[in-house]
Amino acid sequence: MNKDGHILTYILFVVAQMLLSNYFHFTPYVMLTILPVLVLFIHPKIGTVWAMFIAFGTGLAVDCFAEGLIGINAMSLVPVAFLRRPLIEAIFGNEPFELEESVSVRKYGVARVSLAVVVVLAIFMIIYTAADCAGTRPFWFIAAKCGASIAASYLLSMLIINQLTYGDRR
Repeated sequence: MNKDGHILTYILFVVAQMLLSNYFHFTPYVMLTILPVLVLFIHPKIGTVWAMFIAFGTGLAVDCFAEGLIGINAMSLVPVAFLRRPLIEAIFGNEPFELEESVSVRKYGVARVSLAVVVVLAIFMIIYTAADCAGTRPFWFIAAKCGASIAASYLLSMLIINQLTYGDRR
């Protein structure tokens, strides 16, 4: 896939996240997000520092146009970008970085990709929920919100993964 096609796909999914954040609040226990998966599937040839800048800009854009708290998505996405490379190396090996190819379900299988998705969603949700609740909610509410949000966001993320990797779109 060419560079412009990947950038356009990324921007369209960020706009989709803005729509999700604005119009799909079903319950206080569930927050739907695809942002951690977008950051996870940034092309491996982009380094950690640039991925952190992209994550910060993406989070800030969603915060400005969708969420009420400015900086909460940015604050939650930057650690995901920081841990992206070690996570990919731990789950998929060093191959995606050596070959400079995106992680895909076709190449690595649903189980490994699912594990990576759940881990980035957990990192994002724990930071987001802890910052959002900020000591005003009991532990069980925070735990329930994290668990339900990870489960719902996992299902949504698995639906869009094929669009984020060129190898799966062929």
